Amino acid sequence: MRPARPRSRPRRPARVPLRWKIAALAAVTACLVTAVVGVLVHVWSARDIRARAEAEAFNTLYSAMETYRRTGTLTGGAELDPAELPAALRHPSDGDRHTAYDGRIEGNVGPRVWAAQRVPGKDGRILATRASMSAELHNLRRLDVVMVVASLVALGVATPLTVYGAGLLGRRLRRVSETADRISTGDLDARTGHTKGRDEVADIAATVDLMADSLSRRLRTERQFTADVAHELRTPVGGLLAAVDLLPPGDTEDQLRARVRDLRDLVEDLLEVSRLDAGAEHPVRARVPLAAVVADAVARTGLDTEVVGDAAAAPVDTDPRRLERIVGNLVVNAHRHGGTPVRVTVEGRTVVVRDHGPGFPDELLREGPRRFHTGARERGSGHGLGLTIALGQARLLGAELRLDNAPDGGAVATLRLPT
Repeated sequence: MRPARPRSRPRRPARVPLRWKIAALAAVTACLVTAVVGVLVHVWSARDIRARAEAEAFNTLYSAMETYRRTGTLTGGAELDPAELPAALRHPSDGDRHTAYDGRIEGNVGPRVWAAQRVPGKDGRILATRASMSAELHNLRRLDVVMVVASLVALGVATPLTVYGAGLLGRRLRRVSETADRISTGDLDARTGHTKGRDEVADIAATVDLMADSLSRRLRTERQFTADVAHELRTPVGGLLAAVDLLPPGDTEDQLRARVRDLRDLVEDLLEVSRLDAGAEHPVRARVPLAAVVADAVARTGLDTEVVGDAAAAPVDTDPRRLERIVGNLVVNAHRHGGTPVRVTVEGRTVVVRDHGPGFPDELLREGPRRFHTGARERGSGHGLGLTIALGQARLLGAELRLDNAPDGGAVATLRLPT
């Protein structure tokens, strides 16, 4: 089974920056706090104003009643049976003092609090006084306006500060995110570096760096192990090839020679993969005709493959040896795992290898290449490094190797060389 292209990242929906979310949350919280505080202050102040008005009316009535009893005169704005007296005070059930709120607004006179008491021995007449709350309520409205203005000013000052502070936090988180993204794409040398602050963001950054260090050590160890094993196997494999030449001709000799050659090819592929992983490979570029190089690569495979291309096309700057390696692997892979006919098309800077087999498995198209995993049920049909090497060589050339399935069946490998 053939390795497929690395899994593409899903498209992310349009996102709202974190700093705007934090700023919006801070603004909403500030508005809620301001509203709650404003309502509480307004209610408390209104109750206090009414309580003071009741106390003023009550005390005024007390003084006026004492004066009226002694002298028979009305003082302090007291009245006998006033027409505006609220209904609740017109017929008191006893001779005690009572108060009532009158919310009517007549002219410039605002809400008032009345205090009334039955006058002893005066045929049930009612002595009443009143205390106006207009001035206090006017001051309360001014206080409300001042609180609203002060809240808006505080909100206008706090919001930019919140955006700025959230921006600092967002930049730190974005740096950690970018580092993690680089690590996920294979850059194991990416680090967040020193992160200011002693908070959760710094802990996340340190954890990402530790994770990258651990992954880097493990991968380097595995790559070094692969390289060492392949290097140590070259000598005994060469000895096996020499020993096979000494065997008498026959079926046994042919089978043994084929197996030893497969082992030699595996060792060479392992060495190539290890060099690509270690970054030890460097392209040697030259200006070459793309169609001619592709035709030579196909011919060296010895497989029946149709090549379609413009031989007079403009030459390209690339490493011809590595380009031949990529095309050869793609063609061998198409014949080994696909179906005939296999066609190679050269157009401009693009090389397309198409077969008519079952196509690439969906698992490989999703997950990308897996070494030593061919997917073939029969043994001896490859070791799963062909497309791994092709992908590595394409990256080294700065080219894009894309693997897809044709709508009408068959696998399609598209190599696009850089301009």
